[in-house]
Amino acid sequence: QVQLVESGGGLVQAGGSLRLSCAASRSWFSFNVMGWYRQAPGKQRELVAEITRGGRTNYADSVKGRFTISRDNAKNTVYLQMNGLKPEDTAVYYCNVEDVGARRSWGQGTQVTVSS
Repeated sequence: QVQLVESGGGLVQAGGSLRLSCAASRSWFSFNVMGWYRQAPGKQRELVAEITRGGRTNYADSVKGRFTISRDNAKNTVYLQMNGLKPEDTAVYYCNVEDVGARRSWGQGTQVTVSS
């Protein structure tokens, strides 16, 4: 079982920036995909961004051009840089990994609140 430790959430005004971090207890190389999901109150959890072992990235249309996912292989950590935040980005953000056996693990979640 992989452990995922998230950090970086908080309260920010619209237009501001935050960077989320997710440190994994295993090597990044053991994951097919590392990514971020979010869940707003009353809504389903949705993919925000993901990065494959090969470095290919994928973003939700709603965050393209504003959010950037990256990975520090030496630290087994994936980041989500969020710029131009909007109130509709308010949600609990979850780190997620899929290992080479297609097993998924989730972080505990970190709250992001964007005030208007």
